[in-house]
Amino acid sequence: MKKVVTFGELMLRLAPENYLRFVQSEKYEATFGGAEANVAVSLANYGVDATFVTKLPSHEIGQAAVNSLRKFGVDTSKIVRGGERVGIYYCEKGASQRPSKVIYDRAYSAISMAKSEDFDWDSIFEGVEWFHFTGITPALSDDVAKICVEACKKAKDKNITISCDLNFRKKLWSKEKAGQVMGELCQYIDYCIANEEDAKDVFGIEADNTDIYGGKLDREGYISVAKKLTDRFNFKGVAITLRESKSANDNDWSGMLYTDGNAYFSKKYSMHIVDRVGGGDSFGGGLIYSLVSGYDAQSAIEFAVAASCLKHTIEGDYNMMSVAEVKNLAGGDASGRVQR
Repeated sequence: MKKVVTFGELMLRLAPENYLRFVQSEKYEATFGGAEANVAVSLANYGVDATFVTKLPSHEIGQAAVNSLRKFGVDTSKIVRGGERVGIYYCEKGASQRPSKVIYDRAYSAISMAKSEDFDWDSIFEGVEWFHFTGITPALSDDVAKICVEACKKAKDKNITISCDLNFRKKLWSKEKAGQVMGELCQYIDYCIANEEDAKDVFGIEADNTDIYGGKLDREGYISVAKKLTDRFNFKGVAITLRESKSANDNDWSGMLYTDGNAYFSKKYSMHIVDRVGGGDSFGGGLIYSLVSGYDAQSAIEFAVAASCLKHTIEGDYNMMSVAEVKNLAGGDASGRVQR
């Protein structure tokens, strides 16, 4: 079984019921999620030996966070226990023309206060084939950015493939700081994952003839973005998610994988969204699974996009789909008919 390690923050997610606004709700549903943890859950559901690495307090809320991963088969043995806080994010689901909203309460969380000596990367990377993190993690603090660099250097020493989702979050750091830090980290990355905004926000690379708010995408523009990223950082591959937003509830969804000078586009899905959060992470999980499993480029992007399309139908951060279910959609069965 392939072994993959992901590294980042696992947070408590507090969300009003259904489509209530923050100011309306008198109670909140408590679940857990976080970009790299979401990827680990996807991989575990696909049968991959997935290990999630972070730092969490040793109190009961920290343990509940760990348990949320364990029940899906994620290896939590490398999680460092310590610190005082589990990061929190509040999520209000959008509807129609009202967008979803996220409010962070993650300052001074255990992982954001972590130090280099907390993580033994030689031990963590034993027998590992793939390492994944996102641009959210180095944004947590200068010390965590340093830890990401140390992890990438150790992974390179061990010939471990590295992937990163740029995942720019303006509430965590500036575009200038993101460009500086991610520019250093991208020297070590093999596969870069991005969306229609990340390359522009982090590196100033913009797709031509594209209006993300008007739902207009141009394929040649995205090929140009992927080529520019590859030329700058010598990536083995660049995967870009293509979201055409009609409203908060209805999006068209597809993706592109650029590798070896060629661009591979997936089929497009028209989605009616149940929960958008975690959609990009499920794309990353699907891409990593398909590549470590030896899929060709076209099959890999088809699997990743189908996996993330299905995630948009699931409440919460975690994608709870099997390989068979993803392949069924990727193979053309998008009817949604009852399976008996």
